[in-house]
Amino acid sequence: MRWIIKDKPEESKVIELMSVLKIDKEIAELLLQKGIDNYDDAKKFFRPDINLLHDPYLMKDMDKAVKRVLKALDNEEEIMVYGDYDVDGTTSVAMMSSFLESVSQAEVESYIPDRYKEGYGISFLSIDYAYEKGYKLIIALDCGIKAIDKVKYANERGIDFIICDHHLPGKEVPDALAVLDPKQVDCYYPFKELSGCGVGFKLVEALATELKIDKKEIIKYTDLLAISIGADIVPITGENRILAYYGLIQINTNPRPGIKVLKKLQKKEIMTITDVVFGIAPKINAAGRIKHGIYAVELLKENDEEKATAFAEKINEYNTFRKDLDRDITKEALAQIQENEEENRSTNVVYSADWHKGVIGIVASRLIETHYKPTLVFCKSGDYLVASARSVKGFDVHAALEACSEYLDQFGGHKYAAGMSIKPENYQKLKDKFESIVKATIPERCKTPEVSINLELPLTSITPKFYRVLQQFAPFGPGNMHPVFVTKNLKDRGYSRTVGEDKTHLKISVVNTDDENGLFFDGIGFGLGSKIERIKDNDSFDVAYCLDENIWNGNRSIQMMVKDVK
Repeated sequence: MRWIIKDKPEESKVIELMSVLKIDKEIAELLLQKGIDNYDDAKKFFRPDINLLHDPYLMKDMDKAVKRVLKALDNEEEIMVYGDYDVDGTTSVAMMSSFLESVSQAEVESYIPDRYKEGYGISFLSIDYAYEKGYKLIIALDCGIKAIDKVKYANERGIDFIICDHHLPGKEVPDALAVLDPKQVDCYYPFKELSGCGVGFKLVEALATELKIDKKEIIKYTDLLAISIGADIVPITGENRILAYYGLIQINTNPRPGIKVLKKLQKKEIMTITDVVFGIAPKINAAGRIKHGIYAVELLKENDEEKATAFAEKINEYNTFRKDLDRDITKEALAQIQENEEENRSTNVVYSADWHKGVIGIVASRLIETHYKPTLVFCKSGDYLVASARSVKGFDVHAALEACSEYLDQFGGHKYAAGMSIKPENYQKLKDKFESIVKATIPERCKTPEVSINLELPLTSITPKFYRVLQQFAPFGPGNMHPVFVTKNLKDRGYSRTVGEDKTHLKISVVNTDDENGLFFDGIGFGLGSKIERIKDNDSFDVAYCLDENIWNGNRSIQMMVKDVK
């Protein structure tokens, strides 16, 4: 790993902020690195306020969307609420359906496409289904921004579309009744990084205003927003930070029955955004990956705890099956890469007709952990090959794939993650073109994983008070990452070792080299078992880490979450 140590703020600004906020030097330095240099900005950061959300009517087409939904509610029309089968899509559908059902007698149907029969996004099959059922309005969430032909097909059948999406639009936007997507070039909504569920929430917020519903009444949906924000890896800044903050409070104090039972499975009383991302989100995702995403929607909408428990147990079974698939396919994909290592490629592109479509995205992320390169993982789906793309920090895989568009049938996504389908005969052509584009455009710095370090920190600064203030920087995530520290000249106390079934994790216990019998800290480094030699064979080493709380047998202690050892 490359260690990138951030510049230290100006000393005079540090001293001034310490005085204004009555805080320690290290906390002042961390705030200044975030651009927070005064009391008001610090207050907004430490005390996110739901009343500081932007006016939803600043979003292009919001007035059209609200008018059409209110008409449907007044006339008690049947409404289809449509969403993608991942966490962002299923939380979006659960939120929108629950809200509409709570304010009207209109019949609302939650619809999640079948990953295997319909694929990603809006499908012709779903429009045919809506037409047969006599639906006149479809609200699409977390998808639709590139569904030009599908929306045209719906228009021809007298079905209105409202699209609530957050993905990058193409050159042309669907001819829907309303398109809500802050990433449209002619949309001047101030915050561009909402999740799909977040865009849907802005519609809920606008509808609540028109229906004279107090904003406090819609805070209950922020639990779903927090899950979507964490799982979809959108920046936890601006509105996302406010929504995630309130969502975590909701999850921890008044969770809906479905989330309550998922928390029980996780065996955690108080959940952080990390717990949501690695504990709750994979279980919700497993429904769409293994069986059908509608099971996740039913779980999240269920008001009866007993029924929710039955849903959650079934979804947990899907997740266990998903883990087994993930492990086996990753092993096969790694073997493919190792067979071709002598080719010195800039990309990982692997394929098997037998791999499960529901886990190829996870496998792509796993491959990058071992072979740090932009990655495509393909499998067979009907007459096509489908793939999930994942990228390395700093490299836009979406742009690289756009340069290969001649070989793509369907394609969409973000800078770091995308999905696509191609004809089987184009596999090798795409593989070669993707390799040549990446090789020609990837910066040298993107070829090595890096850890960005905020501050050098002496062990004496790691106090319970310092940790308590640090916790108030949460919720953490892209744009507001866990602060990373480095402590230099450490020494093993003699207890450092590898742990885990296959000894892949690193457990350390360290002191300063000049204070062998003094202050010590323990730490854990997941996947860093190979670093044990650096610790055992050196009199002195440096550790890059975040801080976390370890709870063991009822005892609490601050521990290092190790990022790297040098």
